Amino acid sequence: MLNPCANSKLKRKRAEEQSPNLTIGKEEGKEEEKDVKKDEIASNDVSLFAPLASSPKNVRSPAIFILDNASLIKGLVRKEWKILNSDEDAQFLLKQNKNLNDYRPDIIHEALRCILDSPLNKAGMVGAIYVKIDQGRLFEVKPHVRIPRTCSRFCGVIMELLQKSSVRAKDTNEVLLRVVEEPIMRHLPINSYIVGLYYTSEKLVDIEEYVSVWSNDLSPVFVVGTMVNGKVKGDYIHDYISVSEYPLAAKYCLGMICEALEQKWKIF
Repeated sequence: MLNPCANSKLKRKRAEEQSPNLTIGKEEGKEEEKDVKKDEIASNDVSLFAPLASSPKNVRSPAIFILDNASLIKGLVRKEWKILNSDEDAQFLLKQNKNLNDYRPDIIHEALRCILDSPLNKAGMVGAIYVKIDQGRLFEVKPHVRIPRTCSRFCGVIMELLQKSSVRAKDTNEVLLRVVEEPIMRHLPINSYIVGLYYTSEKLVDIEEYVSVWSNDLSPVFVVGTMVNGKVKGDYIHDYISVSEYPLAAKYCLGMICEALEQKWKIF
């Protein structure tokens, strides 16, 4: 899915930092284990926060986000395992005839920050965030997590996640990020209404009007692509929409969704 959405109504920018993605490497065994030397630093880069307000009383089900096709690929560069980044590792990737657009961890980093920093999330109305890596793995990000503000530190956290299958809070040992099993449907509520967004969808909607008519008994689930090219797809998606006539970054698309739900649920 092309990253959709965003119009002149967007009142605030969400998430401005860069982030990491990709995994490419030839030898995975002993060298990968040596790279765990930065685990302690990564664990210190994630923390918890408490919602600033209680959930609206008339809302039964908070929103769920699925961020699809995230480029979080690890590679062995100069004897060190890392999340590959088209900015930092361009020479390495081009030597392997890789497409630099496939190595954009900054997209998923910005998308996560957009959701986590939103008033919607601070009001406790984000129920779950799932990230699907373009290599087929699925992991969950707890809504009350604070992720690193820079891409490089975020990549360090993701490396720990891929190696250990979870990242825990240093003080409480609570799981903040964890790898979960597919299919995604096993993690969604029965009353979920799942909407996929992509730019070329024939169904162009005003997102505020679109969500305003939904029953509060539904559990809204939004699937947004976090890749440069392509579109989200899956037989579990009930409706496909576009929220803009123009192709826009995932963070702007998510910003529009969050703002529309904030208006619907009167979160200011």
